[in-house]
Amino acid sequence: MSEIETADELQRREFEEALEVKSLRRIISAYLNYPEAAEEDVKRWERSLTKLPPHHKALLSHLPSKFQKLRWCISENSYFIFEMLKMFEPPLDMSQDVDIRENQHLDDVSGSHHFSRSRNLCLCESTSTSGGVDCHYLAEPSSKETCNGKYPAPFNKEQEVDDCKSLRNQDTLYASACCNGKVSSSPPEWLDPSLQLHVPLVDVDKVRCIIRNIVRDWANEGQKERDQCYRPILEELERLFPNRSNENPPACLVPGAGLGRLALEISCLGFASQGNEFSYYMMICSSFILNHTQAAGEWTIFPWIHSNCNSVSDNDQLRPVSVPDIHPASAGITEGFSMCGGDFVEVYSDPSQAGVWDAVVTCFFLDTAHNIVEYIEIISKVLKDGGVWINLGPLLYHFADMYSPEDEMSIDLSLEDVKRVALHYGFIFEKESTIETTYTTNLRSMMQNRYYAAFWTMRKKTKATL
Repeated sequence: MSEIETADELQRREFEEALEVKSLRRIISAYLNYPEAAEEDVKRWERSLTKLPPHHKALLSHLPSKFQKLRWCISENSYFIFEMLKMFEPPLDMSQDVDIRENQHLDDVSGSHHFSRSRNLCLCESTSTSGGVDCHYLAEPSSKETCNGKYPAPFNKEQEVDDCKSLRNQDTLYASACCNGKVSSSPPEWLDPSLQLHVPLVDVDKVRCIIRNIVRDWANEGQKERDQCYRPILEELERLFPNRSNENPPACLVPGAGLGRLALEISCLGFASQGNEFSYYMMICSSFILNHTQAAGEWTIFPWIHSNCNSVSDNDQLRPVSVPDIHPASAGITEGFSMCGGDFVEVYSDPSQAGVWDAVVTCFFLDTAHNIVEYIEIISKVLKDGGVWINLGPLLYHFADMYSPEDEMSIDLSLEDVKRVALHYGFIFEKESTIETTYTTNLRSMMQNRYYAAFWTMRKKTKATL
């Protein structure tokens, strides 16, 4: 009987890994499909222009030139994406032949865009002091993943090529990069075009969200948002832990770390900081920026080219953004800084995590839960007695009003109820306010969406006060 059970467990693990490989291939394919999808947008805009009567078209004679500039910007973004993918080290064997049966299709695993819940896979990639994720919806597998707003390896990216004519398919990412005067070194085998999937456009929209998140976390242009969201958290940590020691730094957990900037800033304050992220979209990009960028301003991206709406001028839409604004490995991080990939509930409900952390920081994270009560319970469990929980964010529940055959659970509490649940799990309020902020917003756009985010500091009661 035990042999049958062991065989069943092995089969289940193999099936889960196959699902995970397929979902990761889908994410990688979404990145690789970016230039083709962006080109289709430009072609659509061009078709609209051709439908105009001649006297209207004459007033817009500059638009063909703009469309060519857009194509150049797309190729620059595509080159950045491909270099990022080349540096990614998949945690799974991506060369394996995935044959998912039991009526499993690509769309059936669209929710598996992250580490499998049952695998409880935790990748901790530390960055030593020697150098060595409305887009707020991004981390959740739902149709609401739109942009309506949520680790050094040297290479020569300036190699010139004389002739790109042999690259017939100008919609591929390879051709886009080459014909912009640059050529990549050989990609890893798992980036072979034969493994690329055709994915829904909603997947490519997530790639565009990532590009906007890069601005939020790693560009000078994102400083205003970081000052709104990150600075209050950092100032609160400094106030609460005034006597930090490099020999024994306080431990701070940052669930929903996204592209890693907040976790890094906390590390630079003198904390042993660990970011936790569930989305492969986010982790692929954060790993590249944290581990593989060589200097501040090394890359140039064009994050605002994907929409013609609410632009004051074409120059605003086409403007470049240099990233990163700092060199992460030279930022002065504290030893022990790491990024842990996996589902927050699965990873941190493990008994080994109980009472480990001096502080938990959640920024635009609580509303990513299926069950926010479970999130709060785990935050309480992982904190030491007397530990602090600092939160900043809205309650834009990612699974709310989501109608699907799976009938996904979503516990959508009011702020008042969230506070009541926190009190039940042994927290006491020390500080509370509301902060007005944006999320991955184009500062020059005519439309600015704003949140009035809840900001609080709570402390977990000690056993003596329970």
